[in-house]
Amino acid sequence: MTGPAVVAIPIRSFDDAKTRLSGVLSASDRRRLAEAMAERVVRAAHGLPVFIVSDDAKVATWAEGLGVEIVAPGVTGLNASVTAAVGRLSNDLPPDGRIIIAHADLPRAVDLRVVTGAGMAIAPDTARDGSNVLSLPAGTDFTFCYGPGSFDAHCREATARGLDISVIDDESLALDIDDPADLTLLADADESDVRRRS
Repeated sequence: MTGPAVVAIPIRSFDDAKTRLSGVLSASDRRRLAEAMAERVVRAAHGLPVFIVSDDAKVATWAEGLGVEIVAPGVTGLNASVTAAVGRLSNDLPPDGRIIIAHADLPRAVDLRVVTGAGMAIAPDTARDGSNVLSLPAGTDFTFCYGPGSFDAHCREATARGLDISVIDDESLALDIDDPADLTLLADADESDVRRRS
């Protein structure tokens, strides 16, 4: 990473987080899980300035408790929110700066700083479908394509913009929690870690 970097973590709300887990976790448990994962992602910034992208007052209070700043995008939808936040953050960065956009549901995140490169760097999920962590040079004109198939969509967008692409296959950034099967994968990964340490 050549220039200064900042981290943007979009969080819509904790109150209605992870509804696809409602069959196995209560609303309060889902909230606690979402907050714990988001805090882990914040810690994975390792001192880089972190900005939580949210218009939710409770999320803002949570962020304040961690000592990180809020960017209130004032728009709805993940792609629009990230676009608004990246535009604002780019204004305060030099041309060699980078913006790292990280999902908040990465329970094994270790170090977001590894997601870097000459152009667009992207750490996909385990299925190479989603874009768990993405970084871009500050001021890049880029159309975000979060949602199903975002990994391929973001790679096509980078190619269309003439950006080099660095794919970062990092095990600690690949697992995101969306449905009960992901909780099983998390438990298996944690058990594997315990076995390796013992």
